[in-house]
Order: sequence, then C-alpha cells, then structure tokens
Amino acid sequence: MKYTIPALMFTSLLLMAGCDQVEKSAQQLMGKAAESAKQAIDDTHKAAEQALSDATGGLIEKKEAPEKDAEKSESSSKTI
Repeated sequence: MKYTIPALMFTSLLLMAGCDQVEKSAQQLMGKAAESAKQAIDDTHKAAEQALSDATGGLIEKKEAPEKDAEKSESSSKTI
C-alpha cells in the first residue's frame, strides 16, 4: 500500500504526457493535411482556368483586380 499512491501518480503523469504528445502530433498532421488540401484546390483551380482558356480560345480574359478597375474609371472620368 505504501507504493501504490506514488505508482498511481507516476502512471497518471506518464498518461498525461502521452496525451500531450498525441495532441501535438495530431495538430501537426492536421496542419499538413490542410496544406495538402489547399495545394490540391489551387492546382485544380489552375487546371480549370487553363481548360476554360483552351476551350474558349482565350476569348474570356481573367478579371483584373477591383483596384485596377477603379483606377481606370477614375482616370477615364478626369477632364483634360
């Protein structure tokens, strides 16, 4: 009985340390999975854009950023 309580405490500490390590590993795995999914989505998007461009013969142009559109409208509305 004398060694039971220290043994239980030691076992609990080992279990907690193991859980912490499992949690860190799971977080790393989820981070890698998220990065892989993002890369797959980006690759699919690029392939879809290329297929659309090939199918339309380049008739559909990629939209410019809204900032550039605003600059164009401002400069064209200025009087000389």
